[in-house]
Amino acid sequence: MDVSFGTLWEAVAAALPGEIAISEPGRELTYAEFEDSSARLAAALAEAGVGPGDKVACYLFNGAAYLQTVFAAFKIGAVPVNANYRYTGEELSALLADADAAALVFSGELAGKVAHAARHVSTLRLLVRAEPGDGPDARDLDELLAATPPRPAAPRPGTDQLFMYTGGTTGTPKGVIWRLADLLHSLAVPIFGPLGVAGLPASPADAVRVAVTARREGRAPVTMPVVPLMHGTGLFNSVGALLAGGRVVTLGRGLDPRRVWETVAAQAVGMIIVAGNAVCGPLVAELRNRAHDLTPLRSVLSSGTALSDRLKRALHERTEVTIIDAIASSEGGPFAFAITSSVRDLPSRFRPVPGTTVLTEDGHAAAPGEVGTLAYRGPMPLGYYKDSAKTAATFRVIDGVRYTMPGDLAAIEPDGAIRFLGRGSGVINTGGEKVHAHEVEEALLAHPDVTDAVVVGVPDETWGERVCAVVATANTALTAADLREAVRGRLAGYKIPRRIVLLPGLRRTPTGKLELAWAREVVDSPALPRH
Repeated sequence: MDVSFGTLWEAVAAALPGEIAISEPGRELTYAEFEDSSARLAAALAEAGVGPGDKVACYLFNGAAYLQTVFAAFKIGAVPVNANYRYTGEELSALLADADAAALVFSGELAGKVAHAARHVSTLRLLVRAEPGDGPDARDLDELLAATPPRPAAPRPGTDQLFMYTGGTTGTPKGVIWRLADLLHSLAVPIFGPLGVAGLPASPADAVRVAVTARREGRAPVTMPVVPLMHGTGLFNSVGALLAGGRVVTLGRGLDPRRVWETVAAQAVGMIIVAGNAVCGPLVAELRNRAHDLTPLRSVLSSGTALSDRLKRALHERTEVTIIDAIASSEGGPFAFAITSSVRDLPSRFRPVPGTTVLTEDGHAAAPGEVGTLAYRGPMPLGYYKDSAKTAATFRVIDGVRYTMPGDLAAIEPDGAIRFLGRGSGVINTGGEKVHAHEVEEALLAHPDVTDAVVVGVPDETWGERVCAVVATANTALTAADLREAVRGRLAGYKIPRRIVLLPGLRRTPTGKLELAWAREVVDSPALPRH
């Protein structure tokens, strides 16, 4: 089925006009209302000169506005682009400039950061503020929708695109280019499998029949992304819920565990989407402190970072729930799943999906127990935007077969399970956010009293890894607090080192390379001051 998500969305909305599509705090939108608002935003984008292939950035907290923007872009063949709402103004401008963004839709609370982009990103033609707020000159979303007639539905091809910006293994964030037909095929199993449909429906009409039947029989998904929609797992599964005739429940900004569980009960949420221990840990802690009705919950989907068996056990002990733990990336996959339905399934084991293998450096299949790189053959992105060298390095053609290989190390156990070993690229994964050590080191080295710096990730039960630094300085009065404050304007909060050890000098090898193993020992050593 070679069509755009927008084409499928328009067909489903026409078939289910009175059903609720989006539930957010304070309001609900039917499919007809959500379709109408997306069509009006699409018309406004087109009036501003945004057309097929132009980039529309979403700098938004979770809510209807995020999904409205994505579907508005789909309607005109524009390319939705995710922008991390934790970015500073300079980081946002860098991403928008890299994407050649033509339009930006942003949450009112983020207006102050958008001011930098308004001054420095020359490609921007339209700024739209989703809620009232100060900042640069921008159109108010509600006023724009009221003043703009809806754009008529029109079919779009599967060659239309979506960009998923990721730190991944690419250094500075890069846009992973997904053709919508490829993305749809990659999501066919999680979207349509739970509805009893094997593979992708043959046509939009068939997909609509599946969605209408699921809604009529009460089997359509009710999905709540606890993770931000700016992350692929949250966005892709929310879009999938709508294509399956379901409902997306959003909570806005931040993680409030009590509110999450109260919303699960009040909105009859069947699936929540989390990101490993960083999100699931507070949710489990809330269940230990207070009783909640988890009756509607049927599944928990986690991706992007480690989810411990300890937390899985706690959830299984409190309700009948299936936990789907995925090894996946913006560059493709999923590579493997660890699926548990009760404590009897623990310890959890990752099982590769068809198309997943582990390849050695020379491109051969790894023997059982041999460490190699996770690789997947199947629907995958075209590559990275404006980076052919890194595209070739990640999307490798071996013996005529194209694989996506983002850099995850793994080994295949004798029973076929995958033993995941993490990234081999120097990327620190903290709570699902990818932090590149080099970027943080550069920010630290910009301080005039810093003579050397090394940044490493160390294991953390909650976040997967913590960002830590060892810094060389001759200034004995310099403190870790001083350094954090100095880099705060250059880096998003999650990139700022949680621990900083200050020393007169750093240990390097004879060839001049920093000794990373030594640095990790230093930041974990109780004998040295930690800040």
